[in-house]
Amino acid sequence: MEKILLLALAGACGTVLRYWLSGLAHKILGPDFPWGTMTVNITGCFLFGLFWVLAFERGLVSGQARIIILVGFMGAFTTFSTYIFESSALIQDVQWIKLGLNLMGQNILGFGALYLGYICARIF
Repeated sequence: MEKILLLALAGACGTVLRYWLSGLAHKILGPDFPWGTMTVNITGCFLFGLFWVLAFERGLVSGQARIIILVGFMGAFTTFSTYIFESSALIQDVQWIKLGLNLMGQNILGFGALYLGYICARIF
């Protein structure tokens, strides 16, 4: 139960930081482009990479804390960083077909699912 509460708290922190940072970028850079989302996603990728090395290569973070930070905080802050991290792992493993499927699949199917959701909501 404690782990669940810590995950929820970390998720809440990630959500609030995402909201704040996205709003700040929008305020500074303007509303004509999704600067907020881009700022959050790029920042999330940086934080994921930084945390990964500190946790897994340097062993500075315990197993439970890794889950809480990566799943709770990062999961709420941005899942784009996980998408990029998993894609980079496919590059390192020289899995070009799987990389292409991941990149194209998530983007194309993501757009398709979005529009399917629009259609379903309008029908029902």
